Formats: sequence, C-alpha cells, structure tokens
Amino acid sequence: MSLKIYSDGGARGNPGPSAFAVVVCKNGKITYRHSEFIGINTNNVAEYRGLIYGVGYAMDSEEKDVEFVMDSELVIKQMNGEYKVKAENLKKMYDDVKAMTSAFRSVKFTHVRRYDPMITLADELLNERMDEHIEKGTVKIG
Repeated sequence: MSLKIYSDGGARGNPGPSAFAVVVCKNGKITYRHSEFIGINTNNVAEYRGLIYGVGYAMDSEEKDVEFVMDSELVIKQMNGEYKVKAENLKKMYDDVKAMTSAFRSVKFTHVRRYDPMITLADELLNERMDEHIEKGTVKIG
C-alpha cells in the first residue's frame, strides 16, 4: 500500500473533551497531518471520527489502495469483522466507513501498539488540540 493513514482519537474523561488526529504517509514519508477538537465525546467516538476523516482524505486523494492504521484494537477488529458493533452510537460511523471504503480497490485495517512512531505523533497532535480548548476555557474537564 503506498498510502498509509494513521489515526488516533482521545478523550479526557469518558466522555470528556475529545479530539482526533490523522497522519498521512505516502511511500514512507509524511505528506499531511491534521488534528481536530470535537467537543465532549467518548474515546471510541473520537477514534471513529479520526478514521472517518482519514477515509475522506483518502477518497479525495484518488488513491485506490489504502491502509488505515490505528492503535484502537476495538475499531480495527470491528472494521475487520472480528468484533460486532454493539454500541448504537458507533454503528452509524462503522456503516459510514464501510460504505466509504467500498470505493477503494484494496483497503486494509491494521492494529499497531501505541508506541508506533506515527501513532505517537498523532497522539501528540490531538493532545495539543485538546489542551488549546481546555486552556482557552472552551470546554472544562469535570
């Protein structure tokens, strides 16, 4: 796969202030990064929102072979059909990802550990975004 999209989501509290980040690599080089604050959500919602953003990016890039890489075992196993999606609030996002990725020639969902360098970068980016909103008083913890 020449296009790899790493994504991560996080929430401080569950639910709590949340954000996601995406790091895109093409042929082994970082070509794009994005992070976004998404309000009060659960960690799993933030993880899915990151994946959805990454899928949208891949669709816009017109790449046909894409690998999505995450440290969320739950999301990856759901996308690979190993786990059922039981939570109603995640079902629509799961369905959206499945529908969107059907446009690709090949798609792969890969689980990695948190210490993967690109996941570490994504985690730093999303935490910076959460910090900005917490420091500005846009949202409060607790």
